[in-house]
Amino acid sequence: MGDNIEKDYQRVVEGAESTRFIDGSSIEIIRETVKTTKPKHVVFDFDGTLSLVREGWPEVMVPMMVEVLRETGTEETDDELRSLSYRFVMELNGKQTIYQMFRLVEEVKTRGGDPKDPQDYKQMYHNRLMDRIQQRREDLRSGKSSPESMLVPGSLKILSCLAEKGMQVYLASGTDENYVKEEVELLGLKDCFGLHVYGAVDDYKSFSKAQVIERILRENQVEGDRLLGFGDGYVEIENIKAVGGTAIAVASDEKNRSGKPDEWKRDRLIGVGADIVIPDFSESETLIEYLWS
Repeated sequence: MGDNIEKDYQRVVEGAESTRFIDGSSIEIIRETVKTTKPKHVVFDFDGTLSLVREGWPEVMVPMMVEVLRETGTEETDDELRSLSYRFVMELNGKQTIYQMFRLVEEVKTRGGDPKDPQDYKQMYHNRLMDRIQQRREDLRSGKSSPESMLVPGSLKILSCLAEKGMQVYLASGTDENYVKEEVELLGLKDCFGLHVYGAVDDYKSFSKAQVIERILRENQVEGDRLLGFGDGYVEIENIKAVGGTAIAVASDEKNRSGKPDEWKRDRLIGVGADIVIPDFSESETLIEYLWS
C-alpha cells in the first residue's frame, strides 16, 4: 500500500479570489468540476463531517495536554501551555489521534520530562472524551435524542441523494474504528455504509485514509476522477485530490449548526486544494445537480 504515515498540513493553494457561489446558495465553487464521466464512489470523513457526537473534543484534549506539560516543571504559564497545545492540536486535526499524542511526547521531552507511551496518552484522552460524550451516546441509544440532532444538518439528505444516484459510499475516519462503528449505528447510518466503515487501529501505520482510497480504486478498477470526497479535515481533501477526485470541503460549524461556514476550516481546506466548500448538507439537491450536470 505504500507509506501510510500521514503527512503534516502543507498549504498548496495560497488564495481563491475567483470563487463563485451557485446562485441562491451557500455552495462555494473554488474550481469548476468538469468531468467526462459521472462519479461512482464517494468517501466521507466522520467527525465534524457527518457526526457531531464528539463536538467539543478539543476542550478535552487541550486541557489534558496542559496538565501533562505542567507536570514537567516548566515555568510556562497555563495560558502559554494552553495556546501551544491548542495550536499543535488543531494543526494536526484530520490525522489519526495518535499523531497529536506523538507531538505531546515531543513537547514533554523538550521540557526535560519523562513522557508516557503515546498510546497511553491516547487512552487517557479517550477515557476523558467518553466521559464528556457518554450522555449524548446514551440519549441516542434511548431515543431521547434524534440522530438528526447530532448530525451535520442535511447529512441524511445527502446520503439519500447519493444512494438514488447509485453511488457506493465509504466512511474513513481518524477516530478509532470500534468507536466509529458504534456511533455510526447510534446515528442510524449503518445501512448507508454497510461494511465500508474504516477507522484508526492501534497499529497506526496499517491504516490511513489514503489506503482506503487506493483500495476503492483498485478493487473497483476505476480511475480517481470517478471519486468524490467529503471532509472537514485536510487529510481526506488532500488524499482525494492526489488521485484526481473531486474534493468537497465541509466547513461545518459544529457547535452552533448555524448554516454558515467555519472560516478557519474554509481557509485551511481551500489551502490543500478543495474544489467546493459547503457549510453543511442542507442544499444537497443543488449540490448533486451541480456535480452531475
